[in-house]
Amino acid sequence: MKTLKFTKMHGLGNDFMVVNGIEQQFDPKEAPLAQWSDRFRGVGFDQLLVVEKPSSEAVDFRYRIFNADGREVEQCGNGARCFVRFVVDKGLTDKQEILVETAGGVIVPKLLDNGLITVNMGKPKFMPSEIPFVPVSNEADDALTHIVLVGLESISVSCVNMGNPHAIIVVEDTQNAPVERWGEAIESHNQFPERVNVGFMQIVDRQSIRLRVYERGAGETQACGTGACAAVVAGVQLGLLDSGVPVKVRLPGGELFISWQNGDDVMMTGPAETVFEGELQY
Repeated sequence: MKTLKFTKMHGLGNDFMVVNGIEQQFDPKEAPLAQWSDRFRGVGFDQLLVVEKPSSEAVDFRYRIFNADGREVEQCGNGARCFVRFVVDKGLTDKQEILVETAGGVIVPKLLDNGLITVNMGKPKFMPSEIPFVPVSNEADDALTHIVLVGLESISVSCVNMGNPHAIIVVEDTQNAPVERWGEAIESHNQFPERVNVGFMQIVDRQSIRLRVYERGAGETQACGTGACAAVVAGVQLGLLDSGVPVKVRLPGGELFISWQNGDDVMMTGPAETVFEGELQY
């Protein structure tokens, strides 16, 4: 029997079980993650976050993310904000800005004086091979939108990789969008060989959107940081949003601010909160 200390955190309702893998031994592959993620019989979370020592001296920490279904994924924006709050609160660093190694690349989160956290999420990628995405034969690789067939419906999506794959759909009204039906169908669509996060974006004005996200391995969540980044990037690319200024992203769990100008890194700002500390045996 093993004992594990953990912290429950959330970023706009996107909730996490965070494990300090530096000060205690922990192998996620040996843990019953699906059981722990259950909101009735376990801790309850969208993702498990593991804090580890870096693999090189060029960065401060290594950050690993596991979905509720047990699969390891490349990136999580809301998790990144919780990550920096965790390592600062636990005294693992005295830096306000840290370099964090992820499977999707290095990110740079910074704790601001007002308690919010800004994360440099890096540069978005658009080419189908970078998503990855398999376009239909008559579509150009650099097209701003691609067609995905769901039954008899042709759905226009903008594909963006923010360290993990996203398909953004512009809708008239997020409240009435077919998030569950389209989200489930596109998430595991054969045109996305590594599956995909599906975002439903409503343009409010040129500096404000509403967004719902159906995440890989988790279903619809209260908030998705990389999804917010991908949506704003897609909106700027499509000429629907202003470039280089903070765009307010209204998610079911709260608000994020995303700024991007073509060629630059994507900047995300939002909150991260600790819910409780816990200990379990397995």
